[in-house]
Formats: sequence, structure tokens, C-alpha cells
Amino acid sequence: MTLVAGVDSSTQSCKVVVRDLTTGSVVRSGRASHPDGTAVDPQAWWDALRTALDDAGGLADVDAISIGGQQHGMVVLDNDGRVIRDALLWNDTRSAQAAADLIAEFGADALADRTGLVPVASFTSTKLRWLRDNEPSNAERVAAVALPHDWLTWRLRGYGPADDSPLGPDLSELTTDRSDASGTGYWNPTTGDYDRELLIAALGHDAVLPRVLGPSEVVTTSISGFISREIVVGPGAGDNAASALGVGAREGDVVVSIGTSGTVFAVTEQPVRDASGTVAGFADASGAYLPLVATLNAARVLDAMTRILGVDHAGLGELALEASPGADGVVLVPYFEGERTPNLPDATASLVGLTLASTTRENFARGAIEGMLCGLADGLDAIRSQGLTPQRVLLVGGAAQNMAVAFVAAQVFDVPIEVPEPGEYVALGACVQAAWCLTGERPTWPVTSIDTPQASAVAVIRDQYAIARQR
Repeated sequence: MTLVAGVDSSTQSCKVVVRDLTTGSVVRSGRASHPDGTAVDPQAWWDALRTALDDAGGLADVDAISIGGQQHGMVVLDNDGRVIRDALLWNDTRSAQAAADLIAEFGADALADRTGLVPVASFTSTKLRWLRDNEPSNAERVAAVALPHDWLTWRLRGYGPADDSPLGPDLSELTTDRSDASGTGYWNPTTGDYDRELLIAALGHDAVLPRVLGPSEVVTTSISGFISREIVVGPGAGDNAASALGVGAREGDVVVSIGTSGTVFAVTEQPVRDASGTVAGFADASGAYLPLVATLNAARVLDAMTRILGVDHAGLGELALEASPGADGVVLVPYFEGERTPNLPDATASLVGLTLASTTRENFARGAIEGMLCGLADGLDAIRSQGLTPQRVLLVGGAAQNMAVAFVAAQVFDVPIEVPEPGEYVALGACVQAAWCLTGERPTWPVTSIDTPQASAVAVIRDQYAIARQR
């Protein structure tokens, strides 16, 4: 049996999945936790990766591996390959003013044309500008800038500080892929080139950037110091692009992922440039493009409501299904941690429409689910505004397994809904890439849907949400 491994180094944890090359079936898996916070020492990711690999049975019998990881995180290295400061993660909003400054300097239209993006606090370029303005001594030491999956791939291959790696700090060996490069704010997904002027405007000077590899380009065929035998290492991918590979998304599909963040993204053959900044014009991990809308508030909205109501997630779903669509006018606008789309980093959540009659546990539960999904449905509308015509929505992520979430999604989205079987789709997609690198052909492993909820869209849900959001 030939085996391939995929990694998902996410905000909350590291997951490793090992799959059979012939069938795609999962043979074994492992995981390890990451620390909380919006700024994290990357060493914690490296420690977690090694723990998760051990938990998954190691790499001794694995022929290829690829790493998917959370996008945008700023990993800055000095000339000795040492991490200069904790990495600012995608959900760290301290760089909101830096984003506004970059837009003021270059213009939203020009930035969208040059990078497919209009800066928000999530993107790497804004974090580098924040570093330049707030920690100038650290900024001056930056010799290279990497993203989380870039840095982990580099470390896995044996590179790093001289006292902690067999191959030492060769910064020229940093690599990435087009999907993750497209989330930096200084890479052009149409030309495939870094925009050095934008990097310098952000950081204050030029720096080494990871070499951008193609979808099935092999990084290396050995891991020096980690295992003794040869193994194919793929270029890796940003988490959403890896997830698209994992669910087998093709043109006409829209993936709605409900995890720590919420994302709505589609596969298309044409690049997208949205000067409003609502849709990020990312590249994907297959050679196409991945226009994406992201929200900061997703599954944790439901976590908050379970605490308020004193129920688990299954209980929340049961309560929600006892309420009528529209929750008798109760609307939650769930901007608990600010919001990325719309770009409101300092916003807070609001619960409106309360009367003595409507203030029930059932309506609170339903209002939380509807509010979370309406924010994602706004993302679907933004994707449509770029000329895409969705044929189906693939609903993934932990919250998608809640029966009420899937059913209410069918009432909120006006596109057929499918819920693929539960799985670690970022890690599964990284396995797809690893297999592609190993054989030269993209595998067509089957993905089974476990639910296709049959419910018609109910206009009142989104209508009253739109009014509450505007207020």
C-alpha cells in the first residue's frame, strides 16, 4: 500500500491525515493543539506538527507529504533563520490602520489590479506595515518573510536556526504555493510575480520571499534529519485552497466553510479583482482562482449561544428547529470580534427585535444560527457579483454537521445545499496535493455527501437581517 500524508496547521490545532494512494481512504490520523491567541510563537506549530505526526504513526512508510496552513500569518526571520517575534495571525486586527494607510497610498483600484486584494487587517502586508510603524527595530532585522505553511515546510525539510536544524538557515530554500502567496498583499495572481514595491512599502525594505511553486511541483524528495529515507514534499497550500482540493470543488461549486472563521469561496478559471475589497481574488492550489469572502464570526457564534442557553450544540439545534423561520423577528448581527466582511474591525454584536413574546430560548437559538448564516449568504451574493453562477453549495466545517445548521442553510441560501461527510478537508486536500506531486496526476478520490436538506429559501430571514445589519 502506498501512503500519502496531509497536514492542516490551523489556528486552533494541527491535524495529520494519512491516506491510501489508490482509494483515498483514510488509514490513520493524528492531532495536537495550538495555543490560543492572535499572536503565536511559530515554535508551537513546529512542536505540534511533530506531535501530530507521531500521533498519526510517523512518516516511515509514507511516500509523500504536503502541508496546508492558516493563511496570512506573518512569520518574520532574521539572517540566522530565527523567528524575530510572535507571528501575527489572520485574526489579529491591530493592523487595521496599516491597511487604511496602504489603501491611501496606492488606491484600492490599483491594489486590486496589482494583487487581487484590497488590504484589510487580515493580510500579511498590513501586518508588516504595522511592524514597521510600531516595532521598527524588529522590522529592520527582517531578512525573510514567510507564511505559516511556508515556514513549517522549511522546518520539516531540515532548515532553521543552525543550533536547531541539520541544514541550517538557508533562507533561499523557503517555498510556498500560489494560493498562499495570493493572500499576502504583495503577489500578483495573474502574472505570478511578487510586487516588490508593495513589499517595501509595507516592511520598509526588501526581504527574501518564498519561491512560488506550481500545484504539483515537488519541493524536495528527502527530509534531512527528520526521517532517513526519501519522501516527496509538496508545495503545500493555504487552508481554503487545500479544503477545495479536499472536497473536490470544481467550477460551479461554492464552498461555505464554518469553522473558527467563516469562508465562502468558489473555483473559477478567471482571476477576480474586486476594488470594494469584499471579495479577495485569491489563486487556488490547482492552477485556477479562488475568489473568497471571509468572516471573522462563524462557529464561535454558536459556541457563545450554547453558553448563554446552557445547552450543547445538539441541544442548540433542537431549540432552533422548534422556532419559526425568522425567529419571530429576533435577529443576531454576530460581530462579536469585529468583522472582516464587511470590514468593521471595531464592531460588536447586537441582538435586536426582542419583545416579551419573542424573547424565548428557541428564538435565541434560531437567531444565532440565522445570523451566522446570513453573514455567509452575503458572501455568496458578493461572489455572484463577480460574474460567477453557483450551481451548488458545499457546506463544510464542524458546525455544518449540526442538523439545524444544514436545514436553516437551505432556507437562507437560494442554491442547493450538500453536506459532505465529516472530515478534515484541509488535511485531506493536502493529501490530494501530495499524491499529485508523487504521481504527476491529480487523484479523483470520491467525496460522499451525507445530507442534501430539502427546504425552500425563506425571504424574511435575510430581509430582516439586512435591516438589522444596516442599523
